[in-house]
Amino acid sequence: MPSKDLIFSALLLFIPISIAAHFLEWGSLAIFITSGLAIVPLAAWMGKATEEIAVVVGPSIGGLLNATFGNATELIIALIALNAGLMDVVKASLTGSIIGNLLLVTGLSMLLGGLRYREQEFQPTVARMNASSMNLAVVAILLPTAANFISGGIAQAKLQHFSSFVAVVLILVYGLMLLFSMRTHTYLYDIGLAEIEAAESDSTTDHPEPKVNLWFWIGVLLLATLFVAIESELLVDTLKEATSRLGLSALFTGVIFLPIIGNAAEHATAVTVAMKNNMDLSLSVAVGSSLQIALFVAPVLVLTGLVIGKPMDLNFSPFELVAVAVAVLIANSISSDGRSNWLEGILLLATYTVLALAFYFYPAT
Repeated sequence: MPSKDLIFSALLLFIPISIAAHFLEWGSLAIFITSGLAIVPLAAWMGKATEEIAVVVGPSIGGLLNATFGNATELIIALIALNAGLMDVVKASLTGSIIGNLLLVTGLSMLLGGLRYREQEFQPTVARMNASSMNLAVVAILLPTAANFISGGIAQAKLQHFSSFVAVVLILVYGLMLLFSMRTHTYLYDIGLAEIEAAESDSTTDHPEPKVNLWFWIGVLLLATLFVAIESELLVDTLKEATSRLGLSALFTGVIFLPIIGNAAEHATAVTVAMKNNMDLSLSVAVGSSLQIALFVAPVLVLTGLVIGKPMDLNFSPFELVAVAVAVLIANSISSDGRSNWLEGILLLATYTVLALAFYFYPAT
C-alpha cells in the first residue's frame, strides 16, 4: 500500500475519536482538531469512489461526476458554515481555496517535481485557457466587492441581487467549460492524460484490472458524504471557540486551515503525479480545483443561501481581493510558457507564505 494511502487509512481512526469527543464532552478544541483530521481521509475516499464510478459510467458522465464532486468536501463544510451564519468564514474559505490551489499546491508540485526532473513540460494551450478562465472567474466573483468599495456602499438588497445574477452567469460559464473540455475540444485535454493511460496499460498487461463493483463504490461515496457532513457539523460547531483558544482569527482559519482540510487528498494527488513527471495532470487538478471553487462552489453557496434564508453575497474584504489577485497574477505568469522548474515552485510557495503571514497578522474584526 502506498504511503499516502497508508496515512489516509490511519487517519480514519479519528472518525470514532471525534464522535466520542463530542458525546463525552472532551472540549471544543479536541473536537475541532479530531473532526478536522477525520475529514481528510473521508475526502480521499470520496475522490476514490468518484474515480471508480467514472470508470464504469464512461468518460462523459464520469467527467461530469469528477467536475461535480471535485470539491464536494469543501462545499459541504461551507454549506454547514453558511447555515450556521458564519458568512465571513465561508467567504474566507473560498478565498483560501483559490489561493491555496494556485500557490501552495502548484508550488509544491513544481518544487518536488523539479527536484526530480531538471525541467517539466505541460500543455501551454490548456494553461493559457485556464489562465483566461481564472481571470474571468476572479473578476466576476470579486466585482461586487470593488463596486461596493468604490461607490462607498451599495444597499444590501441590491448587493444581494447583484451577487445572485453574477452567480448565475458563473454557473453558466462553468457548464460551457465542461462542454468545451468533455465534448467539443476533448483532444486538448486528452494529450495530458496520454502518459498515464500508457503507464496504466503497461502495468495491467500481465495483471488485468478486476471489474469495478459499481454499487459498492456508490455505497462508499454515499457513506463518505454522510460522514463528511457529520464531521463538518462538529467542526463548524466548535470553530469559534477552538480558534479563539488557539489565538487564530476567523479570517486566518477560513483562508488557511479549512481549505487544507477539505483539499488535502486532492493536494496529495497533484503533488504525487508531478513527481511522476506529469505536470499536465498536476496542474489540471490544482488549477481545475480553483476554477471549480470560483465558477461553481461560490455561486452555489450564493443561490443556496437565498433558498435557506441565509443570504450570502460576493462582497469580500478588499484585503481578500488583493490576495486573490496576487495569487492569480503570479500563477498565470509562471505557467504561461508551458515549462516549470523547482525555482518557480519556490516562488509560488514564498508568495503563499507571505500571504499566510499577512492573514495571520491581519487584525481580527
